[in-house]
This record gives sequence, C-alpha cells and structure tokens, in this order.
Amino acid sequence: MSKHTIVVCDHIHECGLDILKTTEDVNYIYAADIDKTELLDVIKNAEVAITRSSTDVDEKFLSAAVNLKAIIRAGVGYDNVDMEGCSKRGIIAMNVPTANTIAAVELTMTHILSCMRKLPYAHNQLKEQRIWKREDWYGQELFGKKLGVIGFGNIGHRVALRAKSFEMDVVAYDPYIASTKATDLDIEYTKNFEDILACDIITIHTPKNKETINIIGEEEIAKMKDGVILINCARGGLYNEAALYNNLKSGKIGMAGIDVFISEPATSNPLLDLDNITVTAHLGANTKESQRKIAQQAAENAIEAARGIAFPNALNLPIDESKIPSFVKPYIELTQKMAFLSAQIDKSVIRSLCISAEGEIGDYLDSLSTFACLGALSVACGDEINYVNANFLAEEKGITISNETYSNQGGYKNKVTVKLTTDNGIHTISGTIFNEDVQRIVAINGYEFDIEPKGNMILIRNSDVPGVIGEVGQILGDSNINISDFRLSRKKDSALAVILVDETVNTNLLEKLNNIEAANTVAYAEI
Repeated sequence: MSKHTIVVCDHIHECGLDILKTTEDVNYIYAADIDKTELLDVIKNAEVAITRSSTDVDEKFLSAAVNLKAIIRAGVGYDNVDMEGCSKRGIIAMNVPTANTIAAVELTMTHILSCMRKLPYAHNQLKEQRIWKREDWYGQELFGKKLGVIGFGNIGHRVALRAKSFEMDVVAYDPYIASTKATDLDIEYTKNFEDILACDIITIHTPKNKETINIIGEEEIAKMKDGVILINCARGGLYNEAALYNNLKSGKIGMAGIDVFISEPATSNPLLDLDNITVTAHLGANTKESQRKIAQQAAENAIEAARGIAFPNALNLPIDESKIPSFVKPYIELTQKMAFLSAQIDKSVIRSLCISAEGEIGDYLDSLSTFACLGALSVACGDEINYVNANFLAEEKGITISNETYSNQGGYKNKVTVKLTTDNGIHTISGTIFNEDVQRIVAINGYEFDIEPKGNMILIRNSDVPGVIGEVGQILGDSNINISDFRLSRKKDSALAVILVDETVNTNLLEKLNNIEAANTVAYAEI
C-alpha cells in the first residue's frame, strides 16, 4: 500500500500526532523541533504539511516543497502563509477555524463581565496593593442591557445565546445571513447598523476584510451612547485603534475588552496605558480543549487532503467563502464526498454528472458543481485533478456537467443530490446538513439512510431474504474485520446494507461477500 507523506512543521497537541501515527496509509514525519533551514530538505517529499505560526510558508518553503498539494494551518489565522504563491502552484491552503469556537465565545463573555464589573482592577487593588475598598468598585449588571453583535456566525450567535441567558436584549447585524437565523433564536435581527451603535455593549465577530477593517471608527463611536462598552476578541483592526484610544481616554467609551491588536505582540500598544480597558494577549484559542480540537481536526483534514477526498476550510478555492452564507460551506464538502463515493461505487467510465438541490442551497449550485466534479473525477484522475482544473478535465473527457433545482419535496429544508451516470448505470446519492455542520447521507440509489460520510464503507445490495446479515457478519468476523456501524434500508424485495468497518478491505474479502447467494452487488469505498 502506497503511503501519503504528511509533515508536521510546528508543535500541535499529542492527540493529533497520535491520529497520524496510527493511520495505515500515512507516512508521518515530525519536524517541529528541527531548524527551519533543515525543514526545507524534509519538506521535499511532503504531500501535506501542518503548520502553525512558527513556520513561514513563504517562497523558500514553497519552492522546496515540490510535491506539496495542501497546507493545513492549525489554527484560524494564516498571515504567515503566502496564499498567492500557494494558488500559483496549485497548493490548497486550509485552516481550522471552528475548533476554538467555544474558547473564543467564553473569552468574549469573560471580557464582557470583566468590563461590567471592572474585575481585573478590583482584583489588582486587593491582591497586589492589599487595599480593601469596596466603594471603589460599583459595576453594572448585564440584566436588561442591550448587546449588539456584529457578525452572527459560529462565534457571534453563541455569544448572543449566552447573553440571552443573562436576560440581556440582543440585536444581531450580519448582512450575509438569513434573518431567521437570529429570529429563530428569539434574537432581534437588523440590517441597519445604527441599531448596533445604539446598544449598551457592542461585540464584533467578523472576518478581517475590506468591509470590516475599521468598521468602528470615530464617526461610529460619536453615535454611540456615552459610556458604551466595546469588545473585540476577533481580529485586530476591526476597531480603529486610534479612535478606540481617544474615546477611551475621553470617557466616551466607558470600558473596552480587547484580545486582539493590529500589531502583535502588542506590548508597546498605547491602549495598555489606559485604566478603563481589559486586555489579553490573543488568548481566544488558548484552552486545553481547543488545542486538542485544533490538533485533531488538523490531522484529520491533512489525511483527507492527502487522500484527495476533501479539503475542508480551504482558503484559496475558486469561490470566495466570505461571500457565501455559512450554511453553504458544509454542503460544499458534503457534495464532494457524495460524488467521490458515487465514483467508488461504480468505477466505470463516467458519462455525466448532475447536481440537483432542494431549498435555499439551490442558489449555490455553480459552486457545488465544481466540488462534485472534483470528487467524481478524483478516483480516476488522482493527483492530476484539483479545484482549478476539475471542470476543464471533465470537458476534456466528454463528461456532461449539469445542475437542477427543485422545490422542497421531502422533510428537509435543504438537500443536495449527486447523480452519476456511467457505462454501467446511474447512481444517485442525496445528503443534507443537520445542526449547521453535521453531514449526513440520506439516500443511496433510492434507499433511505442516515449515514455520516466518513470511514471505510462496504455497500451490499441483496435480495431481501433471511440470513444475509448473518453471512456478512460471519465473513467479516472470520477476516478479523470489526464492524463500527451497520445500516440497512429495504425497498420492495431488495435491501441495501452500508457497513462501516474499522479496517481497510481487500479484494479477496469483497469476492467472498460477492459470493453470498443473495448478494447482487458489492462495492467498497473509503471517504
């Protein structure tokens, strides 16, 4: 079995290293402790590299990494990654943006509470100065205050929910979401930024781009309430730091809670001279739990990228993810996986690929098609195909790509179906997303399921007669193959079983399963 080389360039939590060490088709190289010049020699054979802030993915790095097809930035920020250089070389750059979600949410709430009660200063007076003066520390309650949340994604909406538990009034501003995402949570939604400026406390949770840099400046602060509290645990520069300093000093801004700065480390930042600000040194992801999640997701994403299955959270794709609603992103990955599964079920010549959608996701079919095309062709094309050339290769091979939209015909708000036509027949796989990011396959060739698209899958279509499950279990048991999940769907006189197993499956075992008298077709796929 050929192995994929994955190099870990910086320190990540041990749980991520354990995943790489125990994955059979991965040649794992730990290079976090070597000199960065020496790393240039190690990186030559890497297909995927996992980095953090200590490794600059610059021209030297990229020139040395001649076999590289993906970079995983184990964290959110990617300022040290030459994105243009990666794109020119066809290298997919990815980050791990959601692993620190809860940590960032809870740090935001910490800053809000610290600002309201001036906790760091009260702490310092008692502990460092040994002064007991309760009368110096009259704070404010969150109860009944209005919180303005700028950006209502993974972090923003969770901050809003926690604020609701303090019985605050919450108003959300995010032009890229459906208003129902807020209103369904009993949270006010506004398209008028002035509504945010009228709040008692304002917190921001947006990416850093042309639209959001300096989104709060002198003009906006002038419209705010006297004594307003501003919180930023997202990105440095979203609040204009000069305006923030001037208005904290004048008292227009009562308190600010800041975790991020334009230039870091921010040990000389003038904001630190003020006595009405709580500051932390970019600690949004600094919990033990989030570091475990970051390492785990980075390792899992690196393996998927090395295998060419999927590139979660890719940053240099042919679509601008900042311009599409957050609910679309999980469907992009799911669609690619379903197409990849279809092509493994039937490895004959592909004639056409049709992507259909029900619900709002139908507005983004063009984006989904690119990823479906990549998934379907990667079985045959391997490393030749990427996001840039997928549609070109499909056209070159005479494969027809089409899209269709339908009104909702079932119980799903959104559903995507991949229909793959080959020389051997037609295969359709449908999927949806639950709870924002939980991927599920809900139908395969007309058989209804509820399956996570992940792992080693054996698919057996058979006549619906007694004894088949027992025979399958006996064969797998005799081959020392452990079943992690077994899903069965029945239709008329036939059934389709999808069996998830812990080990890879060889052709000899598939032949044994195919020899079961009631078996009609047997297929194997790895996702």
